[in-house]
Amino acid sequence: MKQILTLAASLVLACSSMESMAAVDLILHNARVYTAEPGQPLQQAIAVENGKVSAVGSDAQVLRLKQPDTRIIDLGGKVLMPGFIDSHSHTVKGGLQLRQANLDGELLPLDELEKRLRQWREDGKAKRGDVLSVGGLPSTYWSRIEALEQRFNQGEWADTPILFLGWDLHTGWANRAMLQRAGVDAARVKALKDEEQATIGHHSDGRPNGFLVDAGLYPVQALLAAPTTEELMAGGRAALDYYKSLGITGWLDPIANEIPGGDVNNQSVGVLPIYKALAERGELTAHVAALLMADSKATPADLDELDKVRQQFLGVPNLTLPGIKVFADGVAEVPAQSAAMLDPYKNSKKSGELLIDPAHFGELVSAADARGWLVHIHAIGDRAVRESLNGIEQARKDRKSGIAHSITHVQMVNPKEFARFKTLNVIASMQLYWAMADESSVDLVKPYVSAMAFMYSYPARSLLKNGATVAGASDWPITTPDPWKAIYQAVSRKGPKGVLNADEDIDRQTMFQAYTLNAARTLRLEDQIGSLKPGKQADMIVLDRDVFTVKPEALRDTRVLQTWFAGREIFARKP
Repeated sequence: MKQILTLAASLVLACSSMESMAAVDLILHNARVYTAEPGQPLQQAIAVENGKVSAVGSDAQVLRLKQPDTRIIDLGGKVLMPGFIDSHSHTVKGGLQLRQANLDGELLPLDELEKRLRQWREDGKAKRGDVLSVGGLPSTYWSRIEALEQRFNQGEWADTPILFLGWDLHTGWANRAMLQRAGVDAARVKALKDEEQATIGHHSDGRPNGFLVDAGLYPVQALLAAPTTEELMAGGRAALDYYKSLGITGWLDPIANEIPGGDVNNQSVGVLPIYKALAERGELTAHVAALLMADSKATPADLDELDKVRQQFLGVPNLTLPGIKVFADGVAEVPAQSAAMLDPYKNSKKSGELLIDPAHFGELVSAADARGWLVHIHAIGDRAVRESLNGIEQARKDRKSGIAHSITHVQMVNPKEFARFKTLNVIASMQLYWAMADESSVDLVKPYVSAMAFMYSYPARSLLKNGATVAGASDWPITTPDPWKAIYQAVSRKGPKGVLNADEDIDRQTMFQAYTLNAARTLRLEDQIGSLKPGKQADMIVLDRDVFTVKPEALRDTRVLQTWFAGREIFARKP
């Protein structure tokens, strides 16, 4: 093993020119260095010059490079890895929610929810203009619509507009005062047809009950007072600080042209000015790959308008704009059931809502691909995944661009699609923190979808066995952005209601790759970040435990002790 380590280290050192080894700024040694370079064993030390990795190898080899001004840090045997990368995160929105009323997925008795609402009304965290809004409600609340109506449509709340937003950002519940403000009544429900009518929950006589999903929710949500520039900047800073503490040094923002809670169109700039302002102040210590959301029915001509937005933000340090994001469907949990399925839901006999047009979606993907843009697709149901792959297949027939497009969420995948991810060079950007048997999966999905669909929920191992690339992602603030909790779930698949298909578990080393080099590839930055290789930026994290040997349960509690960005320490955990 020692000979292999020495040989590998020599090869790594050989990648650095003698000139670059002559003025090393920083050396970290006596460590267990995971480089994320495929097939490379653990190393012992790393040298940094001008913010980039200049050498990786054994202690003896790397310490020979020190100069009088080189800073030397003995890590005492701790694990050092590349900075983690989140391949799907609504980061500014998450930062805002750190400062606003939010349940963060916690299921409370209604008495306690009401108590919290009063508290947040008093301290201002729930106030959005004259509306009270609380985010992060688990979907289980939507099985208690009648109780919500009885509690929040009368008494002290009768004249106060209230909007509760689901953790999934696709669902919500509004009280009668809020519905009246939005003009949502029985007549509006009656005017809707087929699947559109399902976006507004209602009683048998057509009166809305307050439940809203996707197209029914967004116009109501748009009535909330938009966050000010000052609030957005504060949210961006809060998110950056949080991500530093988690060791996350890069992410893909899938809807950067959206102001959280607002409408999006081809002219929207969203939070891009916030990223630009943070960069200009030297505060954007992370790589942000910002995507522009294109309408699900967008045509190639729409890309011209989106490009005008892109052009305004090119050249901003640490900010790239590599492509577009498209919604193919919604969410699977009852009562929303807007995820597009191959087999109908057992209760409604409907198949969800496919938002893209299968006959023309491939034209949009191909047009984006021709521009050199990646396409990142939200697909939860197995039909949405299939049609997303079909659209990408059209681009592959038109040209061989080499661009790795991606599908995110991939909650349910038909086995016929597994091999297509590799064949079509499509990355599966997966939120494997959700791969657990809990109320959401066992109570709100399993009884209503086919046995086949549920069997292949979050099919990580099946995808990997068929050669797919899996990238780590959180979808923060929908759930925790902590990579270590997601890594534990991917390994164990355990939840409060048992194990979610143990045959789909994957090992920790695969997840380390998912959050480093694979995620960097999703951002199209794999030549710059994602592994500790000479010439790449020195984004690094130091951990509080040996994540290669600890029991799986200990993985979820891993803490980052230090975070480095471009060779500069940007976070150090206090003792």
